Amino acid sequence: MQLAHTMIRIRNLEASLEFYCSFIGLHEVRRKDLGDEATLVFLSDDAGNYHIELTLNRDGRDYTVGDQFGHLAFHVDDLDAVISKVKENGWWFRQSKSTASSRYIFLKDPDGYDIEILQAFKGTANVATHKYD
Repeated sequence: MQLAHTMIRIRNLEASLEFYCSFIGLHEVRRKDLGDEATLVFLSDDAGNYHIELTLNRDGRDYTVGDQFGHLAFHVDDLDAVISKVKENGWWFRQSKSTASSRYIFLKDPDGYDIEILQAFKGTANVATHKYD
């Protein structure tokens, strides 16, 4: 069995694409328009092994980010460069403690989902585990 995708509901497709593609660095791999019902946009990284599905429903309902969902996490080679971009955008974020065994930040996407960005350990950019405090 292989993990396929994670779906998150969004309110604004353009703002979400700006965040996930322009800032995070994912790219759109597929889009399905379901008419008046919804638009589904699948994003992936360069490896293409896993997707995030952005779902924009058109039925007028609003969403509250639930407390059961944790966060999406991404590895990067240069966390300092990401922190600089976050600061340039004036976005809130929190950093790992200087005593932590790994370096990371948390920030929010346009819909309020928590996003964790981790400094990749050498040779582990695609590894799904990291060391926590």
